[in-house]
Amino acid sequence: MTAGSHRGSVDGLGSSLPIGSMLPAVFADDDLAQRFVGGLDDVLAPILNVLDCLDAYFDPALTPADFARWLGTWVGAETDGTEPEERLRAAVSAAARLHRVRGTRRGLSEAVRLAFGVEPEITESGGAAWNARPLGPFPGTPRPRLHVALRLPDPSPADTHRLDRLVAAARPAHMPYTVEVTASERTPER
Repeated sequence: MTAGSHRGSVDGLGSSLPIGSMLPAVFADDDLAQRFVGGLDDVLAPILNVLDCLDAYFDPALTPADFARWLGTWVGAETDGTEPEERLRAAVSAAARLHRVRGTRRGLSEAVRLAFGVEPEITESGGAAWNARPLGPFPGTPRPRLHVALRLPDPSPADTHRLDRLVAAARPAHMPYTVEVTASERTPER
């Protein structure tokens, strides 16, 4: 969770397991004992509520937004804290799947799309080919390179920095790369 945000008591939240009903019979009519454990119920009710709904906390679509951000750090989601809640939840949901395709063109494209909401243009030097004759020419170019271009409606220098960090983390480890963020062409609305 982020600094300044924390879970706490919820006014009027009843306990799903009141302590007063579990006391021995001698304390059932004792007003002081019932008020004392009632105070404990107020403190424990949010904890019991979280435990009752624990599975929902690990579902990115259902968890509170601040917990989704924290959950993103657990699963290694590529987030920086500035994305809208919808993209945050999508990135957390896709993190495990993206780790399986990390270092591939598809994985890089999906990571950029989740982070920025648009498809990147990826140019790379590699290639794959099959030939029945051995010692045939290698596909692609001998010098590895990767270029990722992104067209955003209103780009900023922070977008270039974020794209650079994202490509550095999601590219093949041996591949030198460059990034470019430009403004997308605006079409007149009719």
